[in-house]
This record gives sequence, structure tokens and C-alpha cells, in this order.
Amino acid sequence: MRRYPNTQSSQSPAAPRHHSDWTVVKTLLPYLWTYKWRVMLALAFLVGAKLANVGVPLVLKKLVDEMTVTAGHPMALLVLPLGLLAAYGALRLATSVFTELRELMFARVTQRAVRTIALQVFRHLHALSLRFHLNRQTGGMTRDIERGTRGVSTLVSYTLFSILPTIIEILLVLVYLLLHYDIWFSAITGGALALYILFTITVTEWRTHFRRTMNDLDSRANTRAIDSLLNYETVKYFSNEDFEARRYDEGLQRYEKAAVKSQSSLSLLNTGQSAIIAIAVTLILWRATVGVMDGSMTLGDMVLVNAFMIQLYIPLNFLGVLYREIKQSLADMERLFSLLEENREVADREGALPLQTQGAELRFEHVDFSYEAKRQILFDVDFTVAAGTTTAVVGHSGSGKSTLSRLLYRFYDVDRGAIRIDGQDLRNVTQSSLRQAIGIVPQDTVLFNDTIEYNIAYGKPGSSHEQIVAAARAAYIHDFIESLPDGYATMVGERGLKLSGGEKQRVAIARTLLKDPAVLIFDEATSALDSRAEQAIQQQLAEIARERTTLVIAHRLSTIVDAHQILVLDHGRIVERGTHAGLLMAGGLYAQMWLRQQAGADDEGGSPLPQPAEGDAVPPQGAEPTVMMPADSR
Repeated sequence: MRRYPNTQSSQSPAAPRHHSDWTVVKTLLPYLWTYKWRVMLALAFLVGAKLANVGVPLVLKKLVDEMTVTAGHPMALLVLPLGLLAAYGALRLATSVFTELRELMFARVTQRAVRTIALQVFRHLHALSLRFHLNRQTGGMTRDIERGTRGVSTLVSYTLFSILPTIIEILLVLVYLLLHYDIWFSAITGGALALYILFTITVTEWRTHFRRTMNDLDSRANTRAIDSLLNYETVKYFSNEDFEARRYDEGLQRYEKAAVKSQSSLSLLNTGQSAIIAIAVTLILWRATVGVMDGSMTLGDMVLVNAFMIQLYIPLNFLGVLYREIKQSLADMERLFSLLEENREVADREGALPLQTQGAELRFEHVDFSYEAKRQILFDVDFTVAAGTTTAVVGHSGSGKSTLSRLLYRFYDVDRGAIRIDGQDLRNVTQSSLRQAIGIVPQDTVLFNDTIEYNIAYGKPGSSHEQIVAAARAAYIHDFIESLPDGYATMVGERGLKLSGGEKQRVAIARTLLKDPAVLIFDEATSALDSRAEQAIQQQLAEIARERTTLVIAHRLSTIVDAHQILVLDHGRIVERGTHAGLLMAGGLYAQMWLRQQAGADDEGGSPLPQPAEGDAVPPQGAEPTVMMPADSR
């Protein structure tokens, strides 16, 4: 069932949905299992490395015991020591070789999983609705993605290269101790390990919420910092540098307190772990010493038990850190995977076909729409833009003009009615083909922090330099670009802030010209231009709109006097429609808007707005408007 826009949850997009650790692991496993043969081979190398590692103390024991033979015996000094020494060195080398082979085999698995997940999240974020991106907090979300992808690598590395090898080695040692020595050795080792693991898990679980708090506070502080830097000019306008610094420092202070609590709990964890290991090693060596003294154990056995404990002590000493890092990686991945769970809201239907345009007739059929359930924006909007004609939409701010373009781009789905291009319901065609057929010059142009050439070429990636220059000439910006020291290689800055509003808008026009779409949308396309530039570009826009289906969203009525059809929106309803001359004669809302803008232009001493054609009847100011409703309105 289709989810309407007003049913979307209002929660923060980056808010994590808490899942069990096993759920997060199950989500990750399919990405790793893509290279299952590499995984299996890496596990085989892992087992080989641990067998070789456990074999080292065994050879050392044998070497020590053989060295206790009668002095002067030729075999003791030549054959046996040399053979055991060679075996000892070979096992040491085998441990390193198997370990490196394991990491070599698994490197591609880890990096491909990180790449696949990062790309999937990136694509999913672009597939989410405009509502999500209007509500998002960019700083916190980017930090979640960064930590989550790093968490994948950390989890795999620590689990496969540290935790799993340690567990295998512990099992091998326990089995050997149980089969060859007094049960106390395996009992002490097993009991210490059980107590160690229980203590580590208990304390780590207790302190996990400190890490979650640190994550949340870190994301909030980063969000504030990035938001403040993105609005650098606004901060300067109001001289609020100190205010922004105080807000940022408030977040850092809370993060500092959480970090201190986290470090204090970590110190408690490390102290407890060290105490358990120290007691266990002391008891093991005591039992071995007693065994040597009563003759039940050789000196080699004591060396063997001591070597086992040293080998186990090193990874066990870091087991708490590894467990904490794994838990932290799971928490980071949980936030990353929660982004993949965000509802797309607007998705291609199963079996959706590419849009086929034959003239590109545009039709809004009795469209109702609301961003929120309690606030409807459009009411029974019904109109047709014939193929190759221009329709202009005017109205006061908040009347729903820009919503039409968002619905046409299918950033949202309509609540009722339908929007069609050449008879095809937009909900039944693929979004990529739909948006490829539409070009827009928005009122607020945002550019990438790249060169001017890159931003123009974005309209049609892969275009040649000559095509880009031709589009720039058509948008009357080529001469300006050539006057710059770096020409088309000039960087435009963050969000294009190095360019003026008019320059940015002309880049947007050139970008749209390069795209060469079947349907054009001009959303206040010349609002940031001066009168001279506006007149020049209006002529060019009229030229490129010829024989194209064009929707013009306008505030300056002087820019749409030649439109084939003008729609007047008021509070989401079409209250008037017709040509410029017809609407002036009707004496309604459009005529009042025309008179106010004309009077404003005269008062400012600017160029007078185009006058009504001869025979146009203009009602006196203050006259009761006559609303000309469409014949097919409900």
C-alpha cells in the first residue's frame, strides 16, 4: 500500500533504531559471505596459525627435557637439539606465515564489504524523499556514516584476527592441559577465563551507555559546528561568533563529562582484568612448581605451562579492549544500518517503465496534496499544459506554486488525483527517466564546490568543453567566465558562494540548457538578475522554451506576459486562468497584482513594466475583483 507523505514519521532521520547485536551481525554477514571461498580459506589459515602457535611451547618443552640427558652424550648435543631447534623455528615462522596469509586473503573481503555498504547507504540516501533531506542534520549523519563504515572494518578485524584466534588457542590449551596434567591446571585456567569473560562482559555492558552518550553528544556537537560553518555569512551578519562558539562549547562540555565517565569505567575494567590474570598465572606457576618438586612434572612441563600462560596472557590482556571496541563497532554499525531502514516514501512501482515523451503534454488532474495531515497545500488543482506551450503560475507567497514543481519532479506523491506527461501517470514510470526529461532553473541555485565547468557540465555529464561553452554563451555568462583568471577552471566555493546571485543563476540556466530536456521549469529563474541581464536572459529563455513544454513559476508578472496560459493560485486553489490580456480584462486578482507591481516599478524609477496591449481593460484600483473560474473546476 502506498505511503502518503503525511504519514511519514517526524522523528529525526539519523535517530538510531536499537537492535540486538546479533541482528546487526546478521545484517553484515551477507556482505562478507559474497567472498565465501576467501572467508573459508582465511579461517583455515587462522586454525593453522593457532596450531603452529600452540606447537611452539610443546617443542620448547621437548627441547628442555632432552637437554637434561647425560652430559657428553653426542646425540643430545647434536641431533636432538638441532632437530628441535629447527622445528621450533619452523613453527614460529609458520605462525607468522599463516597469520599473514589469513590477513591477505581476508583484506579484499573486508574492504569490499565496507565499499558495498558505503555505496548502498549513499545510493539509499539519494533515493530518500525530499522530506528526509529537509529534516536531516548533515553533520551528525555524515559522522554516523563515517563511524559506521569504520566500524565494519574494526568489527571484522578484531573478531577474525583477535577474538576468534584467542578462543581457538584457549580451547587447544585447555584440552592439552586436561589430557596431560593434573586437573587443577585446566580448572584454574578455565575458571580464570570464565571469571575474566564474565567480569569483562558485565562491566563493558554497564559502560556501553557511556559510549552511546559520547556518540550522541559528538554527533550533536559536529552538527552544530557544520551548521554554523555552512551559515558563515549569517553568523557574520549578526556578529554572533561568540554565541556560536558558546553553543559549540556547550556540546563539547557535555562530551567531556561523558568521556571522563567512560575513561573512569575503563580504568575499573582494566584493573579488574589485570587482577584476575595475575592471580591465575600465580596459581598455575605454583602448581607447576609443586609438580616439579614432587617429581610428577619435568622442568620442561613447567616451561610448557609457563609458555602457555604467557601466550594466553597477551591476547587476554586486550580482550576487554577488543570486546569494548567490538561493542562500539556494533553500535556504530547500528546507526549506519538504521539509515538503510529509512522509508523511501517515493519509490518506483514494480514494473515501472521509462517515460516516453511525444511532445510532452503536461496534465494535473484534480490534484490534492499536503505535506502534513493537518495542513493541506493544494486543493483540486486541474490544468493542462499543451505540448510545446508555456504556462505560467503566479500567486502570493505560500500559495503552492513551488509545490507544483516538486510534485512534477515526484519528490512527493499526490494525495489525490494524478499528474501525467503524455498520458503517463508519473507514479507508473521510473523516477530516473522522469527527471531526465525535466529541466529546472530554480530560484535558489546551489552549486557544487568545484569548477564552473564542472557545475555547467553537471546538466549532462560527459559533455565536451565546446558543448559547455555553447551553453554558457546561450546563458550570457561566457564572457564573464573568460574574464576570470582561471576561466572555466574557477572554483565557485562552498554552495557557490564565490559567485553573485545572478552569476549562480546564469550557471544554473547554462546547466539546464546543456541538459536539453523535453519539459522546462523556470522557478523565478531571473529573480536574482538586474533589469538589463533579466531582459537579455528573458529573451533567451523565451527562445529555448519555444516548442518545449514549459512551466513558469513567477513573481514578476512582466516576465510572463507572453505565456500561452496564466494560472493564478490563491491558498492552493486555481482562482483564475487565461492569457495576460484576458486576465487584465477580468479585473480579478491578477489585475490587482499587475497594478501593484507596475506602481512599484514607477515609484522606484526603474524601467516601466510592459503596458497592456491596446484594448486591454484595466480596472481601477480598489475595484471589486471579478474571479474567472475555470469551467471544469469543482
